[in-house]
Amino acid sequence: MTSIDSQNGDMGASDQPAVGTFIPASYDKRLMIAAGRASLDQGAKIAERLGVDLTEAGLKTFSDGEVYCRYRDSIRGADLFIVQSTCGSEREGLTVNDALMELMVMIHAAKHASAHRIIAVTPWYGYSRQDKKSAPREPISARLVAELLETAGIDRLVTMDLHAGQLQGFFSRPVDHMTARPILTQHVQDHLGGEDIMIVAPDAGRAKLVKKFAQKVGAPYALLDKERPAHETAEIGYVIGDVKDKVAVIVDDIIDTGGTLSAAAQTVIDEGAREVYAVATHGVFSGQAFETLAASPLSGIVVTDTVPLCDGAPAMIRVLPVADILTESVRKIFTDDSVSEIFQGENQLF
Repeated sequence: MTSIDSQNGDMGASDQPAVGTFIPASYDKRLMIAAGRASLDQGAKIAERLGVDLTEAGLKTFSDGEVYCRYRDSIRGADLFIVQSTCGSEREGLTVNDALMELMVMIHAAKHASAHRIIAVTPWYGYSRQDKKSAPREPISARLVAELLETAGIDRLVTMDLHAGQLQGFFSRPVDHMTARPILTQHVQDHLGGEDIMIVAPDAGRAKLVKKFAQKVGAPYALLDKERPAHETAEIGYVIGDVKDKVAVIVDDIIDTGGTLSAAAQTVIDEGAREVYAVATHGVFSGQAFETLAASPLSGIVVTDTVPLCDGAPAMIRVLPVADILTESVRKIFTDDSVSEIFQGENQLF
């Protein structure tokens, strides 16, 4: 080991460094995991798999609705991963906006507590569908959220199956894009696979991603013609492709109110499909979604736990965990390793 000679400033290989002058070679970075109240279970799973305790963030809501945060332990110099999907939580009494504000407060508290790196792990990126101006005088809210998170103090964002690729360009900080495609395709192969399966894209915007999904499953794919005359409203025209006597699997990134999916399923059944299922990464299930989907011709729905499932969900909905994917992503980022290796480079949106 080289050191600086205390007398003349020369570097000498044989000189011994003064005690405390150098960081020892055995020094390790410190990993810490915290979770917002919308993703407490997800954060706990990740922390357990990484062999660390979940850091208590001291979150609470004052009587006037303001959010408060104070980390119980010192986070100075740590790589802090804050797990929080920007979604509502019925159990915690949070709205989407509550979760977003809570995430920003956690980030800002960590920034002023001298965390080394602050990484927001946001499996479900709220406001992601407001990614462009579709009409005059509209905001681009997805970009606004990106600016808010960066202003709060994130060094990096980890997210999953963004609604559109351009959202990555809204950030000046690195964005690690995860995908649930491996576990979803594996589930379809294991439980719905066969010669009569047909993968269906709900609209033209999903066609390329659904094509990749179909190739992974080893099945053909079809396309639904869809128009959206108003927010949260869609009209399904017809199916491009032959679904007669097939087991159709509609693949999307988000299921929200369920109206569009229900109409799509009915269209596919009307075209002669024997059964129809739905697969999506994010099960938002807002409004009367459970009732709408339960009354639809769908035989089953598969989503992941990027958004916690509310109480009262019908038995037809199955939830797959993504904690293993997120854990490995956190591990790779913390050790400065390649994240894309987890997916063999197949985590790109386009």
